[in-house]
Amino acid sequence: MTAPKPRLRRALAIPAGMALATALAFLPNVTASAADNTPAATADGTALSYVVNVRPGNGISAHVQQAITRAGGSVVIAYDQIGVIVVHSADPDFAKEIRTVRGVDSAGATRNAPLPAQSTTDVGTPKVLGAEQVAEAGAEATAGQDPLEPLQWDLPAVKADKAHEKTLGSPDVTVAVIDTGVDDTHPDIAPNFDRAASVNCVSGKPDTTDGAWRPSASESPHGTHVAGEIAGARNGVGITGVAPGVKVAGIKVANPNGYFYTEAVVCGFVWAAEHHVDVTNNSYYTDPWYFNCTTDPDQKALVDAITRASRYAEKKGTVNVAAAGNENYDLASDSITDPVSPNDGTPSDRVIDPHTCYDIPTQLPGVVTVAATGAKGLKSSFSNYGLGVIDIAAPGGDSTAYQKPEPPATSGLILGPLPGGKWGYMAGTSMATPHVAGVAALIKSTHPNAPASLVKALLYAEADATPCTDPYDINGDGKVDAVCEGAKNYNGFYGFGTADALAAVTK
Repeated sequence: MTAPKPRLRRALAIPAGMALATALAFLPNVTASAADNTPAATADGTALSYVVNVRPGNGISAHVQQAITRAGGSVVIAYDQIGVIVVHSADPDFAKEIRTVRGVDSAGATRNAPLPAQSTTDVGTPKVLGAEQVAEAGAEATAGQDPLEPLQWDLPAVKADKAHEKTLGSPDVTVAVIDTGVDDTHPDIAPNFDRAASVNCVSGKPDTTDGAWRPSASESPHGTHVAGEIAGARNGVGITGVAPGVKVAGIKVANPNGYFYTEAVVCGFVWAAEHHVDVTNNSYYTDPWYFNCTTDPDQKALVDAITRASRYAEKKGTVNVAAAGNENYDLASDSITDPVSPNDGTPSDRVIDPHTCYDIPTQLPGVVTVAATGAKGLKSSFSNYGLGVIDIAAPGGDSTAYQKPEPPATSGLILGPLPGGKWGYMAGTSMATPHVAGVAALIKSTHPNAPASLVKALLYAEADATPCTDPYDINGDGKVDAVCEGAKNYNGFYGFGTADALAAVTK
């Protein structure tokens, strides 16, 4: 069968609810296990990519280097800071062999498809704003507002409009968008773009060629939209970001076919750490597994590698913020059926245990996990949730049939920039995450010497406590669509509450 297309968490051009979660329901039900998930794409001798995890700080020992060579591998790059080595090999037994080597903690294939992955991404087509809509919005703008700001119901939802009366944020703060690439030529992004902190990490090895961080015309506009939501400049053009005075960088980790593989994500976090990035925005899950099970040796290695990278970034002062996902999953439940993994191979309805299988990077230690809300402040119909998993909530949009904004806003989705000087609507926990990243950037602007742990503590303490929606019948059909557990100050739908930009800039 044809492999399903990779999914950003990316974004829903239109609210998809739970459609993707049920679209592959015809596939046979299996339980995830190491035997079931063995990569088979190298049977014809085609190369795959691997991560080999060793003790950090000592370089690649001669013993491990020789073992990699004997097992048919070639080193692409070694991140000695965290002990992660990126390797290519055409030997289908490479990971199995290298895991037996003294000094190797874990190792696994980062993909099932050969290099490069042979698929085409599909994250939905954004609803592009027409010239008439732009003109109408501009007529509604008041003094000091950017022309499209009247359509941004999401800004007052996190009190960003009030925060902007105090400060737009500091240009000494940088938020890196680890994503599909950022069009830094867009008029809403160009004034705040940090070129020095931008890079292309798709191969797993930093490419600093000028402009390498940009998406091509055929690639997803996702990263550009996210970047504008965070730091769209207050410059009399287009939209306004949550933190329009901070810097934004582009760290491109999605390959031309839309896959976010482990070696690229590791490169992204390490790059952010080494370039003094204050906040990273991660609106994706790491392909090809929606959930990576630590009972599987390959998937365990992926969890290990990205955990090392994200923790390294946090130790260097970076706050990592990530999207919870768009399948209306209860991430705190006892089991979840994952019908889409591996999304670059042959998927199956595998039943996973959320206590041993993780959506990465959002469920990694220290990462801020973000759920989405709609224009009425309720959990978005598609947003994942779970007590003890969700840390905070922010606007990610929803269908106007479920949550309709107050005029002059007309769409329940989130407005942001698109490559080529355009603007359009998208929705998803992908769109909620940049609101939280923006608020974190405002906190860092207010408290420039605060370590990552304090920024996160303030983010949670300053959030607006949001009680459970009970019952949660978002479509009004008389059936409960999700169950929220927890108290007003901390629950499975909204975590510690809704992000608050005004509190972030009030000392």
